[in-house]
Amino acid sequence: MKSLFLTLILAFNSLLFAASNTLTVGLAAAYPPFESRDEKSGQIVGFDIDLAHAIGKILGKTIVIKDAEWQALLGGLRNGHYDIILSAMSKQEAGADNANFSDPYYELTDVIVTRKDDARITKPEDLKGKVVGVQLGSGSEQVVDKLEGLKSVSRYNYNPEAFLDLKHKRIDAVVVGYAYALTQKDFATEYKLAGEVAAAELVIVMKKGQDALTAQINQALAQVKADGTYDALVEKWLQVK
Repeated sequence: MKSLFLTLILAFNSLLFAASNTLTVGLAAAYPPFESRDEKSGQIVGFDIDLAHAIGKILGKTIVIKDAEWQALLGGLRNGHYDIILSAMSKQEAGADNANFSDPYYELTDVIVTRKDDARITKPEDLKGKVVGVQLGSGSEQVVDKLEGLKSVSRYNYNPEAFLDLKHKRIDAVVVGYAYALTQKDFATEYKLAGEVAAAELVIVMKKGQDALTAQINQALAQVKADGTYDALVEKWLQVK
């Protein structure tokens, strides 16, 4: 009976989505170049924003963006605040048993960032005995938690706090996504990349059981990749200049 009820609820939700002319996207606008607020306009911009609009165009949906705290995204999805999460989120971050996922749309490499004048760390093994900073609830945190021999892990609500502590020598390194690291202000003068740690596939996240919506998103994502739009967005937002 419970399984039948759940099936009926999912079918009803699918009908509502099909009838709606909007696709509501949940994200945390604090992770450039994937999503952040433009300092001049205040608008949320980034790779994920443009990708969402490209998918919406194919599906015939108007994209509605809802900004939320990173740690609240999955709860907001479960509570129906948005239809999908498109926020540089990996399967590991979403929880493989708790949601539906699109096909991967980008492979993000986690890297070690140190101060430019620190020559002690050049590979993951060099983090032994060191204090490492990481963002709470992120895939990078999961990566760091698997490292052995660390002196301690400093966990931050958002990455800029970790970079500030790194700058002032309160921690030894930050583990973070490669593309994000390079967006940091004064990166070239203050910091440097000190090795790769792991890679994770980014996905679009939906409620568990929303198979029809997942299929539609995958079809749209495949078309975006096939018609050249995806490559143009990667060039615009994610290529190192």
